[in-house]
This record gives sequence, C-alpha cells and structure tokens, in this order.
Amino acid sequence: MSTLEIKDLYASVETKEGRKQILKGATLTVNSNETHAIMGPNGSGKSTLAYTLAGHPKYFVDSGQALLDGEDLLKMKADERAKAGLFLAMQYPVEVSGVSMTNFLRTAKTEIDGKAPAIRTWTKDLQAAMKNLRMDPKFASRSVNEGFSGGEKKRAEVLQLELLKRKFAILDETDSGLDVDALRIVSEGVNRAKENTGLGILMVTHYTRILKYIKPDIVHVFADGRFVKTGGPELADELEETGYDQYLPEGATESAIA
Repeated sequence: MSTLEIKDLYASVETKEGRKQILKGATLTVNSNETHAIMGPNGSGKSTLAYTLAGHPKYFVDSGQALLDGEDLLKMKADERAKAGLFLAMQYPVEVSGVSMTNFLRTAKTEIDGKAPAIRTWTKDLQAAMKNLRMDPKFASRSVNEGFSGGEKKRAEVLQLELLKRKFAILDETDSGLDVDALRIVSEGVNRAKENTGLGILMVTHYTRILKYIKPDIVHVFADGRFVKTGGPELADELEETGYDQYLPEGATESAIA
C-alpha cells in the first residue's frame, strides 16, 4: 500500500501586488484505493494545492511537507514527482503542437518506467484504452490536445492516467466543461484506472454530479487555504443543499473571493 501525506503545508503565489499566501496549513493523508473528494468555494486554494503538489514553478512552498511513501516530494523536480508515482489531470490541459499523442504517451511511459514499452504491447494497450474512452483512433496521430474540444482534452488526460499507471492521481476539476455522456465516459476511465492499479485519488470539484460516477470514500471541505471539515459521501449532499458560505472567512462571500 502507498501513502500520500500532506503535513501543515503553506504555499504562496507571486502576484502583481507581491507574493500572496494561498495554502495555510493544509493537512491530509490519502492511501492506495481511496478516493477523496475535495470541495470548496472558488478561490479557496484547491487548485493551488494540486499544482503545488505537482511541482508547478509558479507556486512557492513556505513550509510544511508532502511525502509519498516517506519520500519528500517537495525536494523533487516535477518530472521526479511523476516518476515517484504522482499524476495531475489538469483543469485546462495544454496543447503541444507538433508532438503526436502516441509519441507523447510512449515517451512519457518510457521516462516513468525507465525503459520503452514493447511496440506490439504498447500499440494494443493504447488502442484498447482509446476504444474504452470512445476516442477516434485518428487522435493518436494528432498533436497533443491541438484542436481538441474540452471533452476530448479531458478524455486525453484520462487516457494518460490509464496508460501511465501512477500511484496517486490529482484530478483538478476534471468534470468542468463535460456534457453528461462525456462525464460518464471520463468517470468510467478513472474508475478503471483505480480498479486496475489500486490508484489513490484526490478529486477537486465544485459539484456533486461527478460523485455519482466516481464514488468518494471521504469528502473534504477546503476553504481559506486549509481543510476545514471532513466526512463521508453524505457531506457532499449537505454542501449541495447549504453551499459554502458557512466555511468562508468572516465577512466574505464566495463571489468576492472568486
């Protein structure tokens, strides 16, 4: 079993007005085969947490720890964190012109595993994964995300997740911009990845609709840079009814901090 531990994590981002602290003591433990839903108001720091863990250079760690099986992620470069077992599905996947999906995926797999996958096996796995995600086979030869719709980009993210087989996945609003059919297909891909590898999942979302397909074991409320409440799946239903105002800093509204 693998464990991802976030301990009293503080982190900042550079703004026009100077450095601003976003994470303010985030603490969380996620184990293999667990799905944690992270919910909270706009501007609370959910995406900052995701990108700080992944090693985005825009974010600066002020103090605290992030450990994957006891190894300090914060001392690693972004690619080293991926090799250690971390995967980030981005809210806004970027386009990579001139690099085909199949070359990108095979290069990533080679870097992570330390050796290139056998062509015959790799081709079979890629075709099967794309079929499961209802992706046109022609997408394999297209540049990464170039000209893809929002839903196609999210399917491509989950395609990476299924093929790279990491220990922990951070899904940053994977449900945003998806219609009902795409949401179901993407969710099925995430569930397959977990079933096949024992993946631990941190799923950042505003809404409960994805939780109908990817069932969380634990739901957290994240507000003002930290986890402020934890419960079972029923907590998500409560948030759907009551909203997040009760968890905001005194005098603030969600629209004001968005």
